[in-house]
Amino acid sequence: MIEAIKSLLQKEAQAVLNIPIGDEYEKALALIMEQVHNKGGKLVTSGMGKAGQIAMNIATTFCSTGIPAVFLHPSEAQHGDLGIFQENDLLLLISNSGKTREIVELTKFSRILYPNLKFIVITGNDKSPLAEAADACLFTGNPDEVCPLGMTPTTSTTMMTIIGDILVVETMKSTKFSIQEYSKRHHGGYLGEKSRLELKK
Repeated sequence: MIEAIKSLLQKEAQAVLNIPIGDEYEKALALIMEQVHNKGGKLVTSGMGKAGQIAMNIATTFCSTGIPAVFLHPSEAQHGDLGIFQENDLLLLISNSGKTREIVELTKFSRILYPNLKFIVITGNDKSPLAEAADACLFTGNPDEVCPLGMTPTTSTTMMTIIGDILVVETMKSTKFSIQEYSKRHHGGYLGEKSRLELKK
């Protein structure tokens, strides 16, 4: 079992190292900076199933580091929650297939409200409808899942999470997000206490 676990870790680590890195990351970062940081919009993340859980995590991480963000469930969006959109908002969509019906529909319906709404997609299919329509497409490399059936989202969701981390960290660098600002957003718990101790140094 120990050897099997080591092999699994090696496969996931290699998949991370194989994530294609190119100009699309610069495009995505520029969109976040322009729409949210400069124009005062917010980042709206969305995804179905496990991709949705990752989209929610990315939104909360962005919030804690100075970029207003909110998760929008794509199904609930069709029942009134589309009203969350405002001028200058930016969509960050996650779909491994790039064909998820609810996500494709979300792009369509959101643009009924705001025809010029821009969106970034994280996907395992860079030839998909979502990828081709996106203002920036962040390709996971579409690695094989480590699930023994090759079905359960495992490696793919790891890639999505890593790409979300890249966006957060690079945005923090671009905005020069400080420990002072971090502390203002963390008033409780271990991180709140740690950030205040850092300020006293």
